[in-house]
Amino acid sequence: MTRSIRVLLLAITVTSLTLGTDGRHVVHAADQAAQSSLALPDLIPEALARNPELVAVRKQWEAATNRIAQARSLDDPTLFVELFNAPKTFNVTQTQNSIFGLSQSFPFPGKLALKGDVASRSADMMGQSVRAKERELIARLKQIYYDLFLADKAIQIHHEQINLLKQFFDIANAKFRAGKGAQVDVLKAQVELSVLHEKLPVLEQRRQTAQAMLNTLLDQDPRFPLASPQPPHEGRFNLDFEDLYRAAATARPELKAAELAVQRNEQSRALAQRQYYPDFNLSFRRFQNYQADDGFGAYVAMSIPFSPWTKPKYDAAVQEAAAASAAARANLHTLENMTRFQIHDLLAKVRASWEVAVLYRTTVLPQAELGVEAARVGYQVGKSNFLDLLDADRAWRGFQLEYYRALVEREQRLAELEQVIGSDLNGNS
Repeated sequence: MTRSIRVLLLAITVTSLTLGTDGRHVVHAADQAAQSSLALPDLIPEALARNPELVAVRKQWEAATNRIAQARSLDDPTLFVELFNAPKTFNVTQTQNSIFGLSQSFPFPGKLALKGDVASRSADMMGQSVRAKERELIARLKQIYYDLFLADKAIQIHHEQINLLKQFFDIANAKFRAGKGAQVDVLKAQVELSVLHEKLPVLEQRRQTAQAMLNTLLDQDPRFPLASPQPPHEGRFNLDFEDLYRAAATARPELKAAELAVQRNEQSRALAQRQYYPDFNLSFRRFQNYQADDGFGAYVAMSIPFSPWTKPKYDAAVQEAAAASAAARANLHTLENMTRFQIHDLLAKVRASWEVAVLYRTTVLPQAELGVEAARVGYQVGKSNFLDLLDADRAWRGFQLEYYRALVEREQRLAELEQVIGSDLNGNS
């Protein structure tokens, strides 16, 4: 999605709550154009491509991948020259004997392969870290996206409350001029309007903060204007605990990284055990002799890792690798338990938020709106006081905001659940 599409139009899309003919509170958008709203599916690929945190982790993965070839490579060969009975001028042509040689060290068979396997598992773990960072970034993006939606909705509801209170003020003023009302009601309406105007800068500041955080994730100027986000989708969450844990077991990058850590430490232990075997050095030499025949030679050297004064070092390395392997298995088990807990906890929160939203939409909001209308009619005919009208209006607007807050809470917990699972759940929520 290009910047021009996301430029905030000065008029924020107006969304209102009206009472339907079937008695349920229906949410509808007035004059909402799809091209003027901030679409979440367009933001995700942009954040994945541009976020500097993710770029840094990908480069670390690239660096880890390039360590594999280094680990599997032999040490550099050594070229050497030996001079015997050389004159003080060190002229090679005047020495009695000289040796030119090339030597190469060779580890015991299997050591280089194990080193490469350890490096390969480390690179794979870094690859899973990239996926984990991607899932974390998507979750943060979704949470801030819906924070921005809630901030917009709070501002919109606040303006609607101001407009309705102006109507109350006109009613109170008309009754006072007609001698059927008290001046104190007019004053109460004026004070209430002043209080509402006083709260508006705080609500706008919250929107600016959410906008700046979203821009930061997108690697752009925090002041860059963003259009209003689209409302959360509604519907009951269908997957159960077992479905979600099976998905996490196959897709969660943290679990995969923990499994790879177990494999890496097992290979490290095998490598530590292989250190008991000797390494070799092979050398080829060319002899040049003064007043004698030249010739070729070779020798083979072998390390002795099983000597009494070096073997304790390798024993300690094996014990260290065994302890690291046991720790990796324990960490994997801990992460599995934590994954189960997180799925259970977030699933309960998702369902609870949805039940709260349904309760507000089907029961609380219709009743609150009827209460406002009843208080308005009662005040106009003198059967209720102005304070009852104000209280009914405050309650209705507060319930509207709580309804949207419940929807946002559900989406944010779903974003966390997707991060725990390691995959999107759009088709099941």
